[in-house]
Amino acid sequence: MATFVPSQTDRDRAWHVIDADSQVLGRVATLAARLLQGKHKPCYTPFLDLGDHVIIVNAKQVRLTGRKEDRKLYRRHSGYQGGLREQRASTVREQYPTRLVEQAIRGMLPSTKLGNTFYRKLKVYEGPDHPHAAQQPKRYEVR
Repeated sequence: MATFVPSQTDRDRAWHVIDADSQVLGRVATLAARLLQGKHKPCYTPFLDLGDHVIIVNAKQVRLTGRKEDRKLYRRHSGYQGGLREQRASTVREQYPTRLVEQAIRGMLPSTKLGNTFYRKLKVYEGPDHPHAAQQPKRYEVR
């Protein structure tokens, strides 16, 4: 008897909406990463993209616990010598409200080509509105 391996044609993609209003950033990010990879499905296969699309709204109101708002640093490098730039989480939230959520989820996905395809199915919006009503997304609750 052969082991069942789902093919790319067997995929059934759903759309999920996660409301991040007053939710902890890590909980939202882990839930979104699981949905993007398809780990919630019984046919999960590590080397195939069988995950769903995820829409996160109200990313500006996501909550950081403890003193992370003042102490957590976000680093990026320009590629030139001395090009390291650091910003606190509070500054990043003011300038780019969706970046906190995007980077948290990106860090939980694999660092491979497959991880890049997972990341492309993520849509993050700072307010409560999104333009994906035609896909009929379902609400997904954060516990």
